Amino acid sequence: MYKEDLKFSLWADFIERDYLDNEFKELIEKKIINGATSNPAIFKNAILNSDAYIKQLASLGNIAAKEKYEAVAIYDIAKAADILKPLYDAGDDGYVSIEVDPFYCDDAEATIVEGKRLYKTINRENVMIKVPATEAGYEAMEALSAEGIAVNATLVFKKSQALSCLEAFKKGTQKYGKKVDTVISIFVSRVDRALDKELIEKNIEPALCGIYNSALVYDAIEAAKVPGCRALFASTGVKDETLEPHYYVEKLLAYNSVNTAPIDTIKAFDANGKKEAALPIAADVIEAHMQKVAAAGIDIDAVLQKLIDDGLQAFKEAFEDIMEAL
Repeated sequence: MYKEDLKFSLWADFIERDYLDNEFKELIEKKIINGATSNPAIFKNAILNSDAYIKQLASLGNIAAKEKYEAVAIYDIAKAADILKPLYDAGDDGYVSIEVDPFYCDDAEATIVEGKRLYKTINRENVMIKVPATEAGYEAMEALSAEGIAVNATLVFKKSQALSCLEAFKKGTQKYGKKVDTVISIFVSRVDRALDKELIEKNIEPALCGIYNSALVYDAIEAAKVPGCRALFASTGVKDETLEPHYYVEKLLAYNSVNTAPIDTIKAFDANGKKEAALPIAADVIEAHMQKVAAAGIDIDAVLQKLIDDGLQAFKEAFEDIMEAL
């Protein structure tokens, strides 16, 4: 844990082979991070922009692009899992996530089959299978957790999504018969990036909707008390230069939660961030702000739905770019 008293964890939202051999280990040894996450966009940047993959790719021969991608990704995830294993054995998270093919986001059976296959192939118990929070995804989350497979529910923007994830994990855990570690990844900064320009124009304080929306989802997850399930705050890097680089980590520091962030964000928080709990936030404070937003003619729910759709599309495009390059 980054903060044992709050059961608060920091995970690195980054995977790249040279990094795993060097800085990743250093951050773990310094007790700054205790887990890691990946997604198609992260692997796209790593595979297409790092020389570390050239030799392995050349050795794979004439196989399908997806097979090449999986060979590379599975190698990195297994390496990260092995490095994190001592933390996992000590009960200090030690998880690394790998996402299923984003084109399966509306196909429950394909997601379940691929999730099981990836988990079996990687063969590391501290791997989380990452599944988008869609109708098909909820079915897959239940099926995977029912077999004791740790799951990271991703692309969560709405409380309703989180409630569906919680129900899936509750049913899966009951079928499995014991606790299964799961996280619900709430996307934060994308909400503010979608809204802040308009909010500023309408004299409404910016950089709060992402925090408040995430706080509401966190409250729902905590209230549900599903064994092994925690809120994970994702998309916590800062694009707005007027904000401190660690803004979204500091403002969402909460009991029994995880924050996965870019390396520079993690370093900034470790060096300069406030280390006190920032959640929960009073319901009337959140409600007052959201009423201002609604009164300004902004439909928050429609914005969140667009962000879900855009997020799924972005992961698909990143996956396609990898396939074309390979």
